[in-house]
Amino acid sequence: MKTGRKRKDALAKVDRQKLYTVDEACALLLPASFARFEETVDLAVRLGVNPRHADQMVRGAIVLPHGIGKSKRVLVFAKGDKAAEAEAAGADFVGSDDLVKKVQEGFMDFDTVVATPDMMGQVGRLGRVLGPRGLMPNPKVGTVTMDVSKAVKEAKAGKIEFRVEKAGIVHVPVGKKSFPANNLADNVRSLLGALMKAKPSTAKGQYVKSVTLSTTMGVGIKVDPATLAQEGAEA
Repeated sequence: MKTGRKRKDALAKVDRQKLYTVDEACALLLPASFARFEETVDLAVRLGVNPRHADQMVRGAIVLPHGIGKSKRVLVFAKGDKAAEAEAAGADFVGSDDLVKKVQEGFMDFDTVVATPDMMGQVGRLGRVLGPRGLMPNPKVGTVTMDVSKAVKEAKAGKIEFRVEKAGIVHVPVGKKSFPANNLADNVRSLLGALMKAKPSTAKGQYVKSVTLSTTMGVGIKVDPATLAQEGAEA
């Protein structure tokens, strides 16, 4: 595959053999980008866990200090006072049985789903639709809750969910290319801190195998896993 001049220039700015600190990696993101659009900044962390074992599943959620540069469309399954509470908090779509039916019929114009516990009987029927997209409400990440106001506000503020994939990788957005480097570094540290805290007690050996930071089309920048114990403590 032929490499364009702009990509070659971007590649030349990053030492592919070097392991950078979080601050160094974030400072390199803009010089290592060659796309003209507003790229998302992604963090990929390979963990020393086996997700096929339930006791080694790594999953959680965190509100990043500087958000991710995108306003999330929040859908809430709730009734009565809780529905009114969700609307007051800024939810984009609120409903109960009618909304469940709408999603069953193909409506997917949302980014986050919140549900009150009493609605999970109906929402459970949407597992085949929401599950593969990572949208199924879950009490472990705070999206099945009676405090729908808090859940909606956190989602709007930039709360992201993380979950280890089959290959042992956690892949999440941490901001936009236009973010100041120090803001991106704050977001990365917060997420890494959350991953360190989510380490399963059954995980043996090296927990964090590798960390790579990149923009949507940019060059992958490797972060030194040896620095993460300190990064996690500072987060």
